[in-house]
Amino acid sequence: MKNIVLIGMPGAGKSTVGVILAKVLGLNFIDSDILIQEQEGKLLKDIIAKVGLEGYLAIENQVNKDISAESTVIATGGSVVYCQEAMEHFKRTSHVIYIKLSYKTILHRLGNFKQRGVVLKKGQTLKSLYDERCPLYEQYAHITIDSEGMGMEEIMEKIALKVREL
Repeated sequence: MKNIVLIGMPGAGKSTVGVILAKVLGLNFIDSDILIQEQEGKLLKDIIAKVGLEGYLAIENQVNKDISAESTVIATGGSVVYCQEAMEHFKRTSHVIYIKLSYKTILHRLGNFKQRGVVLKKGQTLKSLYDERCPLYEQYAHITIDSEGMGMEEIMEKIALKVREL
């Protein structure tokens, strides 16, 4: 089976849904943010603080484009859509699924988003980041799952159903 790559805003539930989805479908699971932290030996927010936005995106691109897996659910960081090589790799090797949520829901779920290592340009707001990224998620996704008002279990079931139809 092709890999399943989950994309979307931080707080969309990619990692949580990904673990459950992998169990239900009998697949492996990778969280690419954890791969980045393992490679760099630091938390995401500390990597960003040390190497800056562009440096972090270069690391994120390298880690994601180098993922060589089969039959795996891959939860990505929200900024992976800025990494063209990584996204082209995922488009070729995987079913890319966009977990779509409203800005209001993302804002509610995130709380203190700076603690999560959310990649913001200087002076950028979460709303402008949301508006900038959503078209990129749409562009790269094979399937978009509108997850508004759904629990993690429901999102997982919806994704599993769509993937089985492919």
